[in-house]
Amino acid sequence: MKIRPESADDHAAVEAVVTAAFGSPLEARLVAALREEVEPSISLVAENDRGEVVGHIFFSPVTLENAVDAPGCAALAPVSVEPRHQNLGVGSALIRSGLAGCRKLGWRAVFLVGDPLYYRRFGFKLAMTKGFHFSSYELDSAFQLLELEPGVLDGWTGWIRYPDAFDAIGDEGMR
Repeated sequence: MKIRPESADDHAAVEAVVTAAFGSPLEARLVAALREEVEPSISLVAENDRGEVVGHIFFSPVTLENAVDAPGCAALAPVSVEPRHQNLGVGSALIRSGLAGCRKLGWRAVFLVGDPLYYRRFGFKLAMTKGFHFSSYELDSAFQLLELEPGVLDGWTGWIRYPDAFDAIGDEGMR
């Protein structure tokens, strides 16, 4: 398996992988919108040994509402693995490579909405324990945070604002 930056030639394959992974085109539309809307971003693909795209991950910048000079942070969303390649380490490899890329871009923390049992292996913890929320309190049980620099968000709390592209999928798409 090879992890590399997504290229324009990968867009159709990424759309197919994301749609297959989620069983809906909603998240694939999110990826397309994020490509157009956000900068900087990290968009990586995983290729199998035949050069086929079997996984994808996207990181985009987020902000702390009403905070000036807050540390730079990112959102991990979505991460997708073609169903036949799930449970083979593809998602984990994408996440680890993406987190390394976040550090290189100078992002100091990463937020996500997802299964805490899965993401804790990468060091994510519930964001509400540090006073951070996304969209509504209903998502607190899935909204997570990884400080890439331990303690970087000490003294900060509040609502994390994702790029506008996320508004199109709403809370249901974030679960």
